[in-house]
Amino acid sequence: MNTPELGLPMAVPAEGLPARVRIHEVGARDGLQNEKAVVPVEVKAEFIRRLAGTGLTTIEATSFVHPKWVPQLADAEDLYPAVAGLPVSLPVLVPNERGLDRALALGARRVAVFASATESFAKANLNRTVDEALAMFEPVVRRAKAEDVHVRGYLSMCFGDPWEGAVPVPRVVKVCRALLDMGCDELSLGDTIGVATPGHVTALLTALTEAGVPVSALAVHFHDTYGQALSNTLAALQRGVATVDASAGGLGGCPYAKSATGNLATEDLVWMLQGLGIDTGVDLGRLVATSVWMAAHLGRPSPSRTVRALSHQEQ
Repeated sequence: MNTPELGLPMAVPAEGLPARVRIHEVGARDGLQNEKAVVPVEVKAEFIRRLAGTGLTTIEATSFVHPKWVPQLADAEDLYPAVAGLPVSLPVLVPNERGLDRALALGARRVAVFASATESFAKANLNRTVDEALAMFEPVVRRAKAEDVHVRGYLSMCFGDPWEGAVPVPRVVKVCRALLDMGCDELSLGDTIGVATPGHVTALLTALTEAGVPVSALAVHFHDTYGQALSNTLAALQRGVATVDASAGGLGGCPYAKSATGNLATEDLVWMLQGLGIDTGVDLGRLVATSVWMAAHLGRPSPSRTVRALSHQEQ
């Protein structure tokens, strides 16, 4: 048991949890994509540099989507080269083959496709059925793997959908299995509207394991709409998941799901993991300072409780 430092929790390890967790930082992409005012590319690049300086090893940089769909990310061709030299992994989203072409042309070595577990969200997000979306992703994944590029498969609406309600576990398992069979190296299970609870998380992870999906290939991506993101994360850790998506300062939501609030704040996650004695390699003080800096650029305080507690931000 470690003696607590000022601004750090006492480390009291719990049995049955991973010794180390890799944080997949999504603040620069998922966190900023909903901002109404365009964030200058220089600010985005500095944000990513500062995040890299905290010890984070995976920082999702941008998305190569058509600019009319997500105007905030229209600067992908300018942003990626500005940060490509950083000594961290910089995954990017590629919705289709054109997006993959753009990413590969800039030297991206980690890409992600974005699928849905529900028909309603697939229609809203991609204007396709679930099966049509999977068919669109198949050549993207195949080509990426042929180039020895790491592929992540995001799966949204794994627990609840604003149009369809609760999502049956077998449906999620089916789409996960399809993405894995397609060639995805990693699957990120998204609680897009934040309705999951720990028992639901455990049930889904158990079903995935029974379907032959290795827990080592899984990540979790929780939103904190109902204040459940950390408890859901702990449930996932107890099932062996060791990759957790989070957004610096709790930035972000989903432009196609109006009830989606911010992502799990990276600082809140790091505070919990440090308290459990789990290694992340992240300097919490630097991370808080980075989120305070970004919040100043956005003109509002960070919603992260840990950022507020450690930085004394105005409420």
